Amino acid sequence: MIRKTLFYLIFISAIAFFYVTCSDVSNAQTYEGKVIKVTDGDSINILHEGDSLRIRLAEIDTPERKQPFWRKYKDALADYIAGKEVTVDEYDVDLYGRVVGHVYQGNFWVNAAMVRSVNVYVYPRYAMSIRIYELEQDARENKIGIWKLPKNERIMPWEWRKKQNE
Repeated sequence: MIRKTLFYLIFISAIAFFYVTCSDVSNAQTYEGKVIKVTDGDSINILHEGDSLRIRLAEIDTPERKQPFWRKYKDALADYIAGKEVTVDEYDVDLYGRVVGHVYQGNFWVNAAMVRSVNVYVYPRYAMSIRIYELEQDARENKIGIWKLPKNERIMPWEWRKKQNE
């Protein structure tokens, strides 16, 4: 188990190093604003310079509407930041034009808190942060939150979306 975890962390570190050294992060922006809407467990709108800006929390994924537990995750995110001032460090822009980013309320890293405390899924297709993976691994090993459910009751959001599109 330790060998597998060590390999996993080294692999993720190598990917992160490649991403940081080979990508152009000079265009990344920081946005500040008040959270005016929590759409679901990983999407919000903020009021930034007088306009509503759609934000998708980077590196995590939560159940979709109509999927079991989606409301739990939306409410958890709302408890953290609804109506509060946040800072968003842009990570990417998705296909829907949303800013994908790391959200902070002061020094509080919301994305990580959602993994650590609420036990949302790390989105392996897009996640690069070693810390995010460590938090998820800890939740899995300690069977916290979603990880205490039987495996057949844990439907990864990306798998659920795929089945909906079939």
